[in-house]
Order: sequence, then C-alpha cells, then structure tokens
Amino acid sequence: MNRDLLNILSNSNKDIDNQKLMDYLAGKLSEQDKHEVEAWMLENDFENEAVEGLQQLHGKKNIDSYVDQLNKDLNKYISKKKDRRLKRKVQEAPWVYVAILLILTLVILGYVVIKKLQGH
Repeated sequence: MNRDLLNILSNSNKDIDNQKLMDYLAGKLSEQDKHEVEAWMLENDFENEAVEGLQQLHGKKNIDSYVDQLNKDLNKYISKKKDRRLKRKVQEAPWVYVAILLILTLVILGYVVIKKLQGH
C-alpha cells in the first residue's frame, strides 16, 4: 500500500517528504514531526484538504483499496489521454502537409501570374 500511495504522491510536493506524510496519516510521527507536517498543511490548502480526506477513511483496508482504485483510475486516464493525443497527431499530420502544399502552390501560381501580367 505505501508503495502505491507514494506512486500517487511521487510528484506532488517538494516541501515535505512523502514518507513523512504517510507516517503522519498512520500516526507514527513524533510530536515535533507531527507539528512540522501540520504547519506545512496550514500553508498548502490543497494538500491540507487531501490529507483531511484521507484521514476520514476509516481503517487500513479502506485506504489500501482507495489507493489501488486511484492508481488504476489514474493509469487508465493517462493511457486514454495518450491514445487520443496519438490518434489526433496521426490524423492531423496529412492535412497539415496538404494545406502547406496548397498554400505554396497558390503563392507560386500568383507570382507567375503577376510576372506575366507585368510582362505584357
């Protein structure tokens, strides 16, 4: 469970160690470390809300299943987004080349027509 939760939190903050945050949730910190985490939470509203939400889950089983579900949902969301981006990139590329070719053809054709009209 800790490994999965640390996976979710891997890029979440740089101010506090994620393991210390997990120990805070488990109630394993000394009073000084506990105070440090609480002071950090006061400065960071989003993280404070997240920690409070995790604290409301009762029991280790709930947190484990919640973390597993979050990881699955996150991986699913990222893979869907990546697939859509790749599909869009492949589909858009031919039209971009056709549009560039058409614009260049029109520019060259316009240049030739203007030169011929000036020559007469």
